[in-house]
Amino acid sequence: MQKQKVRIGFIGVGSMGQCAHLKNYAVLEDVEVIALAEIRPELGRQVAKRYGVAHVYPSHIELLEHEKLDGLVAAQYFGRHGQLLPELYQAGIPIFSEKPLAASLAVGESIIQALKASGTWHMVGYHKRSDPATLAAKAEIDRLKESGELGRLSYVRILIPAGDWIAGGFNDLITSAEPYPDLVMDPTAADMDEVTYNQYVSFVNYYIHQVNLMRHLLGEPYAISYADPSGILLAGQSESGVACSIEMTPYRTTLDWQESALVCFEKGYVKLKLPAPLATNRPGRVEFFRDPGDAVVPETIVPQLPWVHAMRQQAINFVAAIRGEIRPPCEAEEALQDLRVAREYIRLLAGV
Repeated sequence: MQKQKVRIGFIGVGSMGQCAHLKNYAVLEDVEVIALAEIRPELGRQVAKRYGVAHVYPSHIELLEHEKLDGLVAAQYFGRHGQLLPELYQAGIPIFSEKPLAASLAVGESIIQALKASGTWHMVGYHKRSDPATLAAKAEIDRLKESGELGRLSYVRILIPAGDWIAGGFNDLITSAEPYPDLVMDPTAADMDEVTYNQYVSFVNYYIHQVNLMRHLLGEPYAISYADPSGILLAGQSESGVACSIEMTPYRTTLDWQESALVCFEKGYVKLKLPAPLATNRPGRVEFFRDPGDAVVPETIVPQLPWVHAMRQQAINFVAAIRGEIRPPCEAEEALQDLRVAREYIRLLAGV
């Protein structure tokens, strides 16, 4: 028996709305993109025509007034999430938004309060959790922690050089010369001066993915205890005492993307290499190294992964979560922890 299609609405179809999200939902057989809201009317019409979306509205308010939906994808600038998300929660249906949850900890906390009052749930777009390589790595890390066959988990390191994160992913982007109307932005953080706040916003815009991935790979919360004054290294420790670090652009790659994670056990490791965020039809790579000793020959295993990219799998996961088949890979309540980690990092870095 064929499943009833999940009815999705889109709030905003700018660059990420189109190329990271809409084009992945539009090709799913069990999904119908019912309507979109776009504040630039001509852009909205062009995008709707390309992707076969029947209804276009100039605002999310009108979309929600006229459409019956199962879920909403709201790929909006995070600096106005505090204005937008509480209004979307009132619809009482699942919400997907891009990361980070907000541009300040205080706004993030207010968003979570509104979410709890609404009774719905909100998935945040940490797409790296949906990459087939991350899925394979996480399953093996959890298995090794349970079995103890390679000893204890000892260290997690993430390396993220700045690089070509788009990787041709905007080649089919529809653009418009229409001006943006004036939008109300969230208030800046009251506990930071302007320079420090700009540092915080820059950090959560670019490196919050790695802050989130660290917790996912550790399988538990962690705290930052050191911020290198140059801004290249942060280091910390997990709840159970596992050392961890994130290296932030010690070098650049103008025509490549070299993000990686190394999860060490006493007698081996799990190594993860992730593709550029908008690279299509390309999963990451995972490598398992085992050196158990006692005359056992060490081995390295590199599984062949399916040709599915993280953004597509993320869309599949949101739809499956709407159906109640899985839990969302990362919900807003956990995304708030990322803002807390980021705030502590900036406190250590800037002294504010």
